[in-house]
Amino acid sequence: MKEKINDSRLTKAEKSWILYDVANSAFIMIVTATIPIYFRGLTESAGMAAATSTSVWGSATSISILILAILSPVLGAIADYENMKKRIFTIFFILAITGGVLFTFAPNWISFLVFFILSRIGYAACNIFYDAMLIDVTTDERMDRVSSYGYAFGYIGSCIPFITGLLLILNNEALGLPMVTATRISFVITMVWWAVMTIPLYKNVRQNYALPRQEHVISHTFRRLGATFQKLKKDKSLLYFIIGYFCYIDGVYTIISMSTTYGSEVGIDSNAMVLALLLTQFVAFPCSILSGVLAKKLGTMRLIKIFIIMYIGICIIGFGLDTELEFWILALCVGVCQGGIQALSRSHFGKLIPKEESSEYFGFFDVFGKFADFFGPLIISACAFFLHESKYGVLSLILLFVIGLFLLVKSEKADACR
Repeated sequence: MKEKINDSRLTKAEKSWILYDVANSAFIMIVTATIPIYFRGLTESAGMAAATSTSVWGSATSISILILAILSPVLGAIADYENMKKRIFTIFFILAITGGVLFTFAPNWISFLVFFILSRIGYAACNIFYDAMLIDVTTDERMDRVSSYGYAFGYIGSCIPFITGLLLILNNEALGLPMVTATRISFVITMVWWAVMTIPLYKNVRQNYALPRQEHVISHTFRRLGATFQKLKKDKSLLYFIIGYFCYIDGVYTIISMSTTYGSEVGIDSNAMVLALLLTQFVAFPCSILSGVLAKKLGTMRLIKIFIIMYIGICIIGFGLDTELEFWILALCVGVCQGGIQALSRSHFGKLIPKEESSEYFGFFDVFGKFADFFGPLIISACAFFLHESKYGVLSLILLFVIGLFLLVKSEKADACR
């Protein structure tokens, strides 16, 4: 039975949903900060050039995202049936944790990459169903706030296992640990944190909106997918928004996933990069909460557009990046924008879609997001491979932000004409 919401306090279901963001953000923190540095160490020991390592890493990210992007709509549509959302979530949650444990102890860069791709697929698939659970735990009026709290506490909460692991890595000699062993222990800490912090979601979040079970689930699912495609084509406001989201979130995700790889290429010290990314997390915490408050006053779409313009400035800074100070400035700017643009995009989409088909629609949402995350690293990888410098790929992201901004304006106009 749905928990009643009669005051400004967060409900148990809302808190439990937010805690999963705290859980999985710890994983994406090491994916952004320490895993690329660890992977570069593996490839360097195998005699691989730095630019080639960047290209291989970007390609691995793209492969994992491409696989999931193909599966997302089908998985989402199946999850909309009664009591299915959490079951499918569990399958991919096990894949993510198992893959994480396996890549931690992988003996070489090839096996590391295979297990990392599996873990990344599990992580990303879980997010489809987690995002769709936002519909189940709160109301449209509270959605911006709850979504923003998820990102905010995810940023600050993920710092706990990350700092613990970082202290192990930085003090490995004093502790009598080889650097590789200290890094692997930090990965294990992250996996344990992820698993433990997911428990409240299992206990307190229920699928309150669902379609009735069908005798022939698979065939019915594909019929629904066809019908949803037709609905998206007719709903211009939703269509423009989701294509615009594809463009601007491409830049956002690429900046997140490729920041340390790009920093290493331009010669930024690895410890400085990790600390700067830690600053991003701390700055993102209050800024994400503030974005939920400002969305009520300025409007969700207006605030998203402001964040896009700020990201264009970030790309310009990134193109000319060649000093440690500039990397710190970049990290600060990203922290201001990152949580807000993701949280408000998620909540705005959640308000637009049918509640009973939230997983299917968030599957499409994830397709656009994941294909964006596929093309962004691919752009950086291509520039690194053909031009021997990634900075031109960073500059090209500006075009994606501009197109995204244009399509958001079109979405608003289409909504006004309804």
